[in-house]
Amino acid sequence: MRVVVLCGGESSERDVSRASGWAVSRALTSRGHDVALVDPAAEPPILADPVRAGDAVRVPKEPPGPADPALQRRMYSALTSGPVLDLMQRADRVFIALHGGWGEDGHVQALFELAGIPFTGAGSDVCAITWHKGRSQALLGASGVPVPPRVLYDPATQAEPPVEVKHLLAQGPVVVKPVADGSSVSVLKAERIEDIRADGPVLIEPFLGGREFTVAVIGSAALPVVEIELTTALFDYEAKYQPGAVREICPAEVSPAFAEQLQDLAVRAHQALGFGRSYSRTDFRCDASGTPYCLEVNALPGLTPGSLVPRAASGAGISYEELVDQLLHTSGDGSPTP
Repeated sequence: MRVVVLCGGESSERDVSRASGWAVSRALTSRGHDVALVDPAAEPPILADPVRAGDAVRVPKEPPGPADPALQRRMYSALTSGPVLDLMQRADRVFIALHGGWGEDGHVQALFELAGIPFTGAGSDVCAITWHKGRSQALLGASGVPVPPRVLYDPATQAEPPVEVKHLLAQGPVVVKPVADGSSVSVLKAERIEDIRADGPVLIEPFLGGREFTVAVIGSAALPVVEIELTTALFDYEAKYQPGAVREICPAEVSPAFAEQLQDLAVRAHQALGFGRSYSRTDFRCDASGTPYCLEVNALPGLTPGSLVPRAASGAGISYEELVDQLLHTSGDGSPTP
């Protein structure tokens, strides 16, 4: 197949996405596909055509700052005109290895849907609802997937956190996370109302002190459960992307019944949000009694060889190259699968 791998972009997860894109491109090339690698926000945007051998892109310890308007302008221009658009229109499929920002909130998917360009991953509507943690958590809760109590706080419209936050703090620490962001960027743990810092809308929920797990779903099938054994209080940006920061165990050392429970919940979350034939990754954390709660669902999870979805695939005996080729042939956008 002629494939364009889209990576990088304008979001705070730009570095992670470039690492995913390079790895995905090499994997698809090794499977015999004709691959072009594109970072639509870069100058120039076409990074390699065809993909050449090279060192993997390493993810820095600190995430980039807020979205740069210059990156956004270049990205929009590249995706809507010129050689990148021509390249994508000639491709059999665009493999979206973007994380965060326009790549994960539905903007890019909407452009492709309007242009009739087939792409991997969920459609724009699914990405939009999943990207907003408050809305997706409300939908999951209504669908019977257990989610923690949560409070939305927007400092732009509220002088201080709502009174409900004080009620949560009376029961223990809380976690403060951006309503719309990924890779655990700007996530913090707070024990007092004064500890809560927010530059934009955030979701505040109880800190759950139990074990942490994640489950990937491809189509209607759940991969083996991965346990994330932390050395820090939170699975934050640095812990996610620096080798050796956490221990990831797959298959997780849990009872078959508990593993099946987590896999069933992940499939239910996948279906409730409308992922269809696409893929997703659902994150869980348990409370002190061992009851699991869904923290969030990821529409475009990391795809470096060391990321959690490839780790789960490895636990099922699926190589990284086989996984990437399988994801190439999955789609939730309604386009035909080549």
